[in-house]
Amino acid sequence: MSRISEALKNKKSYVGFLTAGDPSIEKTEEFIIEMEKAGASVIEIGIPFSDPIAEGPIVQDANVRALSAPGGCTTDMVFDMVERVSKKVSTPIVFLTYLNPVFTYGYEKFCAKCKETGVSGVMIPDMPFEERGELEPIMKEYGIELISLVAPASDERIKMIAKNATGYIYVLPSREIIGDSDKVVANVEKMISVIREVTDVPVVTEFEIDSIEQAIKYSKVTDGIIAGDSIVKIIGKYKKDAGKPVNEYIKSIVNRI
Repeated sequence: MSRISEALKNKKSYVGFLTAGDPSIEKTEEFIIEMEKAGASVIEIGIPFSDPIAEGPIVQDANVRALSAPGGCTTDMVFDMVERVSKKVSTPIVFLTYLNPVFTYGYEKFCAKCKETGVSGVMIPDMPFEERGELEPIMKEYGIELISLVAPASDERIKMIAKNATGYIYVLPSREIIGDSDKVVANVEKMISVIREVTDVPVVTEFEIDSIEQAIKYSKVTDGIIAGDSIVKIIGKYKKDAGKPVNEYIKSIVNRI
């Protein structure tokens, strides 16, 4: 079993997400430590990018803040920060990035750097499943897991993606029903039942969580939950002083799921 899967097994897990470099790379390191202290099972780190097409306005704004901060925030700066923080935390770290930055950096160089600095997995939302062949073998060579995303689709396509998944599967519920909690749960439960026909890789589901009660409801049908905007929103509000509020927010969920 992989390090990521090990961190998610036999419990309901919270996966934390933040954007590197917002408000500074030093504060990102501090916030990651607070996220682990609060009980996050896996920590996703967004590498700032000028065109984060899979993100909503809150995370897009965080990308802008990180890139426009004094000194900016480069991929190498993120790697250096992860190398430091991975010596201080045991929680697996996953990068969320886009294909262009990885291609520009160089596939081999990027994967080697992930292994060197302590990154366990990478998620690339704009890389179609059919095109992962150019990168996945290199990632396997370096022991880096390519995290799969599954959106509402035909059962056969969900099975095709799930069969090849490692680490965890990131399930995106239908945005058409996101405002109806019960329908979202039913939608995700159906997708997970299809996934379970072909794999036992942990499933993490993204929701626009407005309350702890919603988080509890959603966690009943999935292995882990992630509210992609929540921590980023807290950091945007409290900036350099966000460490404690981030810790308290995660604890408020972890202690009840």
